[in-house]
Amino acid sequence: MEKKHDKLDLSGKIWMHKFSGELLGSDRVALLEKIREYGSISKAARFAGVSYKTAWEIIDTMNNLAEKPLVVRVSGGKGGGGTQLTMEAAEIIRQFRTIQQEHERFLVNVADRIDDGPEFVKFVNRIAMKLSARNLFKGVISRVKMGEVNAEVELQLKGKDAIISVITNRSVENLDIKAGKGAYAIIKASSVILGKELKGAKISARNRLPGRIIKIIKGGVNSEITVQLAGENTICAIITNEGAVGIDFSEGDELYAIFKASSVILGVE
Repeated sequence: MEKKHDKLDLSGKIWMHKFSGELLGSDRVALLEKIREYGSISKAARFAGVSYKTAWEIIDTMNNLAEKPLVVRVSGGKGGGGTQLTMEAAEIIRQFRTIQQEHERFLVNVADRIDDGPEFVKFVNRIAMKLSARNLFKGVISRVKMGEVNAEVELQLKGKDAIISVITNRSVENLDIKAGKGAYAIIKASSVILGKELKGAKISARNRLPGRIIKIIKGGVNSEITVQLAGENTICAIITNEGAVGIDFSEGDELYAIFKASSVILGVE
């Protein structure tokens, strides 16, 4: 039986801008509607989920950005005064809700046209992952070599690149690691070492991938260097500025990205 997957839903928000400032969004329209309903900033703020101070800051901003005030103070009267919306505010609310309705229809129509098959859903899930590690690669497991305690797993990436990871035998069993299965590799940028002119050199690190530097971002202490690998994947390394200067890294330089197999974390879909 084909495994079902959750259907993807589209959602979005609308903002109205004037010059460099945000004038209206759904949260601000909701605040205006509560002011119209209660005639009180304190009550409107409470029901809109913001503080009294924040509510007034929002109102002052909208009034400053609008051609005419949207909210005015009313003094005296039976209730001792309060706030009310102007005709301009009522019209803006009406227009905003009209735009919002059309926007929702648009999203429904687009959602109906999207082919949210299993592969697309998996891709979206990978993009949505929140990781502290800078490097994330998708691939297919091409080889699993079992040892007494640990296993060596080879992950074939797109193009010519391949990554070796060493994980425990228990992890192989728990993750159901086997040849032909889709997986992804996670590598911290701080675990990646860069080196020039290493052809023929003997290095204990299991992964040594050739590539060329395509971007260097220098910070106060460290530099972030992005390397284009042979298989068109990119890998990022974080090295000290002193180290970058000592080896004289420049964009376009050919080098090797080096990291230990034990530094590669494997995940499965």
